[in-house]
Order: sequence, then C-alpha cells, then structure tokens
Amino acid sequence: MPKPALRSLHRYPVKSLAGSDPGEAVVEPWGLAGDRRWLLVDAENGQLTQRQQPTLALARAEELPDGVLRVTAPGMPPLTVEVPGSGGRTVPVEVWKDVVEAVPAGAAAAEWFSGFLGVECRLVHLDAPEKRRPVDPEYARPGDTVGFADGFPLLLTAASSLDALNSLVAQGDHADEGPLPMNRFRPNVVVDGTAPWAEDGWRRVRIGEVEFAVVKPSARCVVTTTDQYTAERGKEPLRTLARHRRFGDRLVFGQNLIPRTTGTIRIGDPFEILG
Repeated sequence: MPKPALRSLHRYPVKSLAGSDPGEAVVEPWGLAGDRRWLLVDAENGQLTQRQQPTLALARAEELPDGVLRVTAPGMPPLTVEVPGSGGRTVPVEVWKDVVEAVPAGAAAAEWFSGFLGVECRLVHLDAPEKRRPVDPEYARPGDTVGFADGFPLLLTAASSLDALNSLVAQGDHADEGPLPMNRFRPNVVVDGTAPWAEDGWRRVRIGEVEFAVVKPSARCVVTTTDQYTAERGKEPLRTLARHRRFGDRLVFGQNLIPRTTGTIRIGDPFEILG
C-alpha cells in the first residue's frame, strides 16, 4: 500500500453546483478558500440545493483569479457575477436550522438561475465567514465558523473506502448502478493509502502542513444518489449504506473536518494520522 497522501482536492464556489479540482488550495479557518461562499435560496430565503433541484449538478461554478464568479450550464449563456461590495445590504437566509446574513448578488444572477431551474430563486454571497455562522458547539470550539457547507468546514473521504463501498454495491440488488465515482459524495479532500473505513477511528490528522480535527462522520442524503453528470437519480449508494454503514439513524460515508491550523495543501502532500 502506498504511503498515505492527498489524492485530490475539490472546491465548490456555489453550494450544490459542480466545482473545480485544483492542484492546491488555501485552508482558512472556515474551509478551503473560495469553497461554498455562494448559495442559492428560494422565494422564502431557504437554501436551494440538489436535494430539491438535482439539475443543479449540471451547472458549474468557477472562481476567477479576480474573485469574479463564472457559472456555466447546458442551454444557458455563461453568467459572470461580481462579488458584492463589502458593507452591502444583507438578508437573512436559512441553511438547515441556521439563519445566516448574506448579501444578494443582484437581479441578473437571480434571473439566470430562475430561468435555468424554472423556479423563483436568487444567489447570495457570504461576505464575512469569520463571524456569520458558528459551527455546532457540540463538535466545535468557541469561535469556529463555517460557510454555506452543510455543517462543517471540510469533508474528507478515503479512496479505499469508496473501493470497499463499490464492492458492496456490486453484491447488491442495484449492482448495475456501480461502480460509483467519488463525486457523488462531494468531498473537499480525498486521501489515498489508508485502510478501508479506517477514518472511523481518526480524531486528528495532518495534510501537508495543516492540521485538522476529525469531528463527526458525514451523514449522507439523497444527493449521493444523483448522477453528477446527468442529474438522474438511482438507489445507490443509500441502499448499500443502509445495510453496511448505518450509525444509529444515519447512513455514513466520510468525515467532517475543522482546521486547527491554516496554510496551503497540495495534491501529493503526505497525510498523517495524529490521533
């Protein structure tokens, strides 16, 4: 088995849209720089994700070097959105049970996304991730914050665990849906060279120069059944996770991380288990 290392990096500028796979990324206290700083909300200002709109998988968001957001989608002209100015008017939006102040991106972005999805919605930006949304205090230290991710700054998955899961899928009633690619789980960091499911026992890890607390297994939802290339839904991996990876009432794959230091991580960086 090769030495444990960072296999890939994934950043999603807009929550639930396809993102990019950079060779390196800056780790900030609230996650990867540029990750999930934008969010779509519905007419009631509730988060709009692939759970309600699987078609969002077909749209891709890219953060350009000057901070401008560029979004592309089938049948739509490219959309570019400037980061709203600091100190702009904020509106309260709901992300799960959290109410978060965010800055609306403007009418052009709202019109573009409403046209693409066929429902009224608008795009908002998290202007101050250092203070807008605390991490669940049951798992965090005072002052820990997160952007528009589901609950924690980063999500880690292991390549060996996906291989093990795919072996189980192949033995089930929906074997024709496998093997599943890692993008079904929308991780930020994927590590290689570890034993399958070893991440269940990790508490502290280091990638390159950056240390992380491993705080909570990731409970999986219907988004994992959505083909990220076609937006079509199946039964897997939830059927297999329900049989083999049920922790209480949750189906688990991957681990949530909170950075304990900051810095730049790069594909190929060594991965160390500290505790």
